[in-house]
Amino acid sequence: MLMDISSEMIHSLLPLFLVSALGVSVLAVGVIEGIAESTALITKVFSGALSDYLGRRKGLAVFGYGLGALSKPVFAMATGAGWVVAARFVDRIGKGIRGAPRDALVADVTPPELRGAAFGLRQSLDTVGAFAGPLLAVALMLLWQNDFRAVFWVAVVPGFMAVAVLFYGLHEPASQTAQKRVNPIRREALRRLDQAYWWVVVVGAIFMLARFSEAFLVLRAQDLGVPVAYVPLVMVAMNLVYAACAYPFGKLADRMSHRRLLALSLVVLVAADVVLALATHWGALLAGVALWGVHMGMSQGLLAAMVADSAPADLRGTAYGFFNLVGGIAMLFSSALAGLLWETWGAATTFWAGAGFCVAALAALLTNVTFPPQSPLYNPQK
Repeated sequence: MLMDISSEMIHSLLPLFLVSALGVSVLAVGVIEGIAESTALITKVFSGALSDYLGRRKGLAVFGYGLGALSKPVFAMATGAGWVVAARFVDRIGKGIRGAPRDALVADVTPPELRGAAFGLRQSLDTVGAFAGPLLAVALMLLWQNDFRAVFWVAVVPGFMAVAVLFYGLHEPASQTAQKRVNPIRREALRRLDQAYWWVVVVGAIFMLARFSEAFLVLRAQDLGVPVAYVPLVMVAMNLVYAACAYPFGKLADRMSHRRLLALSLVVLVAADVVLALATHWGALLAGVALWGVHMGMSQGLLAAMVADSAPADLRGTAYGFFNLVGGIAMLFSSALAGLLWETWGAATTFWAGAGFCVAALAALLTNVTFPPQSPLYNPQK
């Protein structure tokens, strides 16, 4: 929660800071965001494999959170886009290093029949920070007359607090070292990641193609004339809905067909894209953002639980790593394309294209592909 407060105080303002204060184009924002998010996802493949090899998760998580905290002052000191790119790169590397070990640790300590609820709860608690950060950013922007850099300096504090809490407060279960570990990226080990797992990877990549960076929600708010100080409220609204939905939908995932729930989440994302494409005032904008949050709550914890269900326990870190590697490549492509469409044909076209990708993803998910019985996506009735 503390790291999310720190990060979202910056990220909810960063697209506006880049465009208005540093003169960066929307296409460049899309590329920067795509590189940043894909860097985090790609880094997870290495940290996940390393956590499996070491049999320890906490040290990597502390290192990753530490990098995130150290990157925060750079945003406040940035005088050009290069500074921002460097800081985002380091910040996202930190996120990538901590992400897979953390998710694997959640899976390690959670009974299989409760994994959907566990990951849903984790998403909900993470998202508390994700809406508290933008709220604090709005308050400080109003107090300090839109002083981006002052807000960025305040964001440094909860970042370092997060590292301290993790280092001193978390005790890793002793069972993590109970058995001897081997190199998880050997060919013999990777063969144990079977067809059921790789289907989850493919589905996750399709979802990344259909949903570009949330930076475009912030830019859409500015495009519709929302005052700069209030723009972070877009992320507050999205994350409030996300936090409220993640745990209930996580519990539902433990009792419902995963394929059906994923398909429903894509339908919701299509609705979000259509509303955002047609929006002409703030009411429609908030409706589209709320639908986006519902989609996130339905899909993100579910995909994490599906990876845990389809991978061997001693390879979960590696499994999350490869899942996020493929997703990172898809995220880079989708965010860059979204920025290009925005620059060339306007904001509405970006969201219409997103809806089109969603429809394609939905069609792929509902085809007559037969998933293996051990797959989380198996449904004999389709």
